[in-house]
Order: sequence, then structure tokens, then C-alpha cells
Amino acid sequence: MAKLLVTLCLLSSVAVLSLVAAETFTIQGRVYCDTCRAGFETSATEYMEGAKVKVECKNYTTREVTQKASGETDASGTYNIPITHTHESETCEVALVESSRKDCDEIKPDRAMARVVLANDTGISTGIRYANSLGFLKKEPLPACGDLLQSYALSDDLD
Repeated sequence: MAKLLVTLCLLSSVAVLSLVAAETFTIQGRVYCDTCRAGFETSATEYMEGAKVKVECKNYTTREVTQKASGETDASGTYNIPITHTHESETCEVALVESSRKDCDEIKPDRAMARVVLANDTGISTGIRYANSLGFLKKEPLPACGDLLQSYALSDDLD
């Protein structure tokens, strides 16, 4: 009888822990400096340490903010922001806040935010949610960018 009681206690504690873990997500993404002003990541992209980002979750209907969080990138340009609770009836977005570089601080609207789904019924087995990379534009493109972008066949002169 004692073994049965211990087994039931262990199983119930595992179930409770799995529910708690499922209610916590980590949003992971990267912030980069678009050194070629290309509008996307290239081989000349530099990932930024110390860039600041924020997460806001808003109700679909009322647009009321239900949760806010912020984070900063590490040496690899990666941020990890913990978010509690599921947000099935909400839209959650990560957005750029502040650049860590004066020479690369222009925000381009189409690379300034990324939407992330924070729900348990998405088929994703882990609590990590990956956001698209966010980018700041460098004030002046690097000298090598012309050749680099040409190698991507982005030139108008495709003879």
C-alpha cells in the first residue's frame, strides 16, 4: 500500500511539473546589423551584442496588452526572453527597441518585428519559440557589398 501511495505521489508531481513547464515559453531570436543595407541577412551580416528587444502580447479583439517583457542580446546576437502562460487568444510580437551600435541604428519597418505563437496546441514539442531575425541598417554599406549583392544575382543588369 505504501508503494502505491508513493507511486501516485510521484506521478502526480510529474504531471504538475509538466503543466507548469508547458505554461512557460522562451522566445529566442537574433538581432543583426545589415551591413549592406540589403533588407535581409547576408554573409556580411554582423550579429549585435547588447541590442535591446521587447515582447508584447495583445488580445486579438481588444488589442489590450496582456503581457510585456524585454531582453538584450548576448555576444552571438541572440536573445532569450521567458514568457509565462499560454497566449492562444493573443498576438505576441518581438520588436527592436535600441541598437547597441551608433553606426548601425536605423530601423527598417519590415525587419523591426516578428510575430511568435505562444500556445501549447501548435504541435511544437518544446517551450522554445523561434522568432525571425530582426535587423538594424548600417548608415553606410560596406565597400564589398556591391560585389556581394551581385553574387546573389540581385543586380538589375542580368546579362
